[in-house]
Amino acid sequence: MASHRRTSPNGLDRTVRATVLSAAAASAAAALSAFPAGAEPRPADPASARTTVDRLYREAERATEKFNAAGERTRRLREQLDRLQDRVARGQEGVNRMRGALGALAGAQYRSGGVTPGVTLILSEDPDGYLDKAATLERIGYQQAGQLRSLQSALRTLRQQREQASGKLTELAKSRAAAARHKKTVQRKLATARRLLNALSPDQRDAYARSSRDVGRPGGLPGMGQAPGASSGRASAALMAARQAVGAPYAWGQAGPGAFDCSGLTQWAYQRAGVAIPRTSQGQRGAGTQVPLSQARPGDLVVYRADGSHVAIYAGNGQVIHAPYPGARVRYDPVGMMPISSVTRP
Repeated sequence: MASHRRTSPNGLDRTVRATVLSAAAASAAAALSAFPAGAEPRPADPASARTTVDRLYREAERATEKFNAAGERTRRLREQLDRLQDRVARGQEGVNRMRGALGALAGAQYRSGGVTPGVTLILSEDPDGYLDKAATLERIGYQQAGQLRSLQSALRTLRQQREQASGKLTELAKSRAAAARHKKTVQRKLATARRLLNALSPDQRDAYARSSRDVGRPGGLPGMGQAPGASSGRASAALMAARQAVGAPYAWGQAGPGAFDCSGLTQWAYQRAGVAIPRTSQGQRGAGTQVPLSQARPGDLVVYRADGSHVAIYAGNGQVIHAPYPGARVRYDPVGMMPISSVTRP
């Protein structure tokens, strides 16, 4: 999967003054005015340009998590389908063996002159209709009746398995289509943000990037004391893995080891600790016990925004490690960098 790296941040610190972009107002507006029909509206001033870029990155991150969810669902459906197809193959082999045995029995009866009305049934592709008529069972030998009932049961099971496999194929196609839609949404929004930021001069882009790096911001939040160590050995191991990933590039849809999106980083870190957690930030929110922010301990997952569209791993001392946005690298940031939805202890 392509990395889709970008060279600009998403502006997590909304308190930075809009004057950073004041010299770029005319060029940004000119760039946006050239967008095709249906593109983002042209901001009227630098503050609006900043707001637009911030919104685009938030929306792209939400679409990324939807893409991740669709990809995970596709993987599960493929595994289920593979298992069903194996069962269908084994069931067909069993049906073929039963038909062969019944055919041999019918042939023996024919050669011995003991042909019964069951011979036709034995060689039939559809014994159900015949067997449903209970009166006819008296005309079939005991051995034949037992074998035919087994064949009937095997055929019914085989039909059910084939229907299930067909349903999984339909679900799989829908899941792949959903992933493709979310991928296009991510690419479109990131491209729009990049066009806006590319309208700035290099110095102006650097100033914009510096304004979004949370330098000098306080680490903790009111009510957060000095946290003790990690809650478990696995949490400590996950945090150690996340620390080793610091400096790796952000890449949407990636879960390491060379690049990460937000939930990809946390999933990878816990995988390194031997713990399986869901692929998406929304899924990770429910992957353990939720604790108050004031009780957060190193290794806990900090989920952001009401929709749970961003996740980080708590590093202690009011800091988190996370994969921020396109163009940035895995890094430490203050835990209060954006509204916190929940803290989860896997």
